[in-house]
Amino acid sequence: MLFYEEAAISVPIMCMQCEDPACMHVCPVGAISRDKNGAVVSNPKKCIVCKLCVSACPLGNISVSKVSKKIIKCDLCGGDPCCAKVCPSGAIKYEDATTANISKKKIIGEKFKNLFAEVEK
Repeated sequence: MLFYEEAAISVPIMCMQCEDPACMHVCPVGAISRDKNGAVVSNPKKCIVCKLCVSACPLGNISVSKVSKKIIKCDLCGGDPCCAKVCPSGAIKYEDATTANISKKKIIGEKFKNLFAEVEK
């Protein structure tokens, strides 16, 4: 979650936790991996800020901090995501994976895939 104190706004940058994450595959130093809970996370100690992951993320959910000069990527806040806590409408929820919500995620992913395919035509 990015917090912009001067403008009094916060913006969630949510990683979709892809099943086959492009960001992880393109990282030349292995700085992006899955943690023990299965979340796709970055390791700032390994990261060389080459920005390949920024380009590889199909949803644009990875960026670079101009201040810290480090990659900004959702890490699910260690299993207690701030975005879900502060979402005023409750539209963002953090739920444990079940067969039902994984299936739903795959269906939504296919719709996005089809939508992007139509744009490329």
